[in-house]
Amino acid sequence: MTELSRDPLDHLSPASARLAAVFARPKVLAVVCIVALTGLGWLYLGLMIGEMGGPGAALGPGMAALDLLPRIWNVLCSPTFGMSLMPAGEWGVSGFLLVGLMWMAMTLAMMLPSAAPMIYTYAEIADTAARKHEKVVSPFVLTAGYAAVWFGFAATATLAQFALMKAALLNPSMASASGLFSGAVFIVAGVYQFSALKHACLSQCRSPFPFFFTNWQTTPRGVFRLGVKQGLFCFGCCWAMMMVMFAVGIMNVVWMAALGVLMTVEKMTVTNRLTYAIGVLAIAAGLAFIATAFIAHWPAAAN
Repeated sequence: MTELSRDPLDHLSPASARLAAVFARPKVLAVVCIVALTGLGWLYLGLMIGEMGGPGAALGPGMAALDLLPRIWNVLCSPTFGMSLMPAGEWGVSGFLLVGLMWMAMTLAMMLPSAAPMIYTYAEIADTAARKHEKVVSPFVLTAGYAAVWFGFAATATLAQFALMKAALLNPSMASASGLFSGAVFIVAGVYQFSALKHACLSQCRSPFPFFFTNWQTTPRGVFRLGVKQGLFCFGCCWAMMMVMFAVGIMNVVWMAALGVLMTVEKMTVTNRLTYAIGVLAIAAGLAFIATAFIAHWPAAAN
């Protein structure tokens, strides 16, 4: 693989070569995604300002910006734009579509950086095959198969969000309404970091070359299935960390970015130290959430 990575991908189509070149630098891609997610927070800020129609903009040049500064953190960490999408907790068809699209965008923004080494590995092998005048399929097909798995997850997460809101475990702003619920989510995510299934899937994500070498396909349908299988490996590795978004706020872009970086770095490391550290911290955070919830209600229970 070292020798392959030194060669330009000039035997692929221009579009495929450009895609492979982008995914050759997963760290840069992760930074780009963080910037994009931060931009998403600013977009929500603009939408909220448009809805509020408050007098801030009428305070004079520069004063509107100063007036908005205290709100920036709230937009990044606990946006309330969800209230306007689903007033009084009623979703409707448009609500389901908007939330589903939100989950699709969120999963791709968080998971594509972690899939970058896998996609580039496929592109390297495909380029070598093309040099031998063998039939190859574009990496876009592989990426589509990978994305299909996470789109399925997005649809499931949308239904889960609806159920959790009906159960009053999420409030209309898409944030957790229960410290006990948040604690349970963190503990489940932390415990899963030590599971055999997690490490089996993580090992596949870290070393995709043997998988492609053994299961190489030369048809679009076959390559799409390879992408689906890799997506399932990624899902098995990362689903629990994605569930943490229910505990910290579904549109909390700060946590979105942090979890996206963690999942990307975790797949780029060669040891399990980071995986275990994430597990320990998640369990500790879950216990803290539960303890805080009990302490908050303790005086009421005593009286």
